[in-house]
Amino acid sequence: MRIKQLLPALALLTLGAQASASTLNQNVSWTIDRPGTTTNYRVVAYGDSIYAGYNGSTTSAAKYSAPTVEAEYLSALWNADIESVRRTKSGAIASDVYNNKIVAERSYMQASNTRVVTFEMCGNDGLQARTAYKSQTGTCDDSVLIAAENNCKTYVAAAMDYINANAYPGVKMKIISNLHYPGYAADNVQSSCKQASTGQTVNMQDKFLPSLARINHMMCDMARQKGFKCADNFAQYMGADYDSNGDGIVDADALRYVDGESQASYVTRITSTLRSTLRDANTKFVSASSSYDYIQSDDTHPTYNGSTVTAGLFGGTTGTGAPRYTSFTSGKNPIWNQYGHERMGWAVSTYNVPTP
Repeated sequence: MRIKQLLPALALLTLGAQASASTLNQNVSWTIDRPGTTTNYRVVAYGDSIYAGYNGSTTSAAKYSAPTVEAEYLSALWNADIESVRRTKSGAIASDVYNNKIVAERSYMQASNTRVVTFEMCGNDGLQARTAYKSQTGTCDDSVLIAAENNCKTYVAAAMDYINANAYPGVKMKIISNLHYPGYAADNVQSSCKQASTGQTVNMQDKFLPSLARINHMMCDMARQKGFKCADNFAQYMGADYDSNGDGIVDADALRYVDGESQASYVTRITSTLRSTLRDANTKFVSASSSYDYIQSDDTHPTYNGSTVTAGLFGGTTGTGAPRYTSFTSGKNPIWNQYGHERMGWAVSTYNVPTP
């Protein structure tokens, strides 16, 4: 009888967590244990479900989400054990990541073996704004998108300032990851609301892409100003790894933020000049004839390689394991471009410095 009562209780608990994902902490500490060395350095990653390695489960997450992929690259480069500490909260908006992860859990980046601090945020601000906009009828109200952009700017700036002031002084790299566009193809539909100026519906993709571009420019440009690097996931996910339009530049490279460029220049390049080269990340072309799926079936979260670890309702995992790969040709592991998390981890790793 007690077992029968317990099962419905667990079911209700699981459903409740899914309904309020913003409260789902998914914290993991995984150490890349490199043979022949006991020296240990730390990568600290703060964020939402992206860095968490969310896979649709309330109790598990990808072992090799982007921050742990980065740790594997560092382990090879520095010939050291690297601890990947992920302090993440699936469903969290930017203010939640800032207040309840970066600030409340600052001790993780203050440890004397910390060498990399990276964070990502704002994806849920954008997703919530998109949902609110799509539900509108009557006259379209852009204020939900503007609010998401403003909130993102506020907390990205606060996060960088706080990390600069509080991270261990020996940190070598501080990196922000910007946003890919989940559901890009699905958004190629008309709105239910109508623009006040025209009385016509608006294409959702046309409405959301400029907003996302402004957010991504802000993230990368603020990184430039505040001593951070910017891993441009939008370019890595949304552009092919070959030159599809014949302009002499690989699409993914052409889409990347350029240090110091104006917001107007960047937004025009993304939404107009190179718009024809954008592709939904469900079909990431690595050549003209080969592609991989970077997005899980929920059309939001990155795909990943390997197993999962406990993270969520039943606590988090602390563990160690040997590196999957011991060498990296041209700074890339053999599957660097085959999964969303592998690509994001590689993008972060491009800013690795030679020595700790």
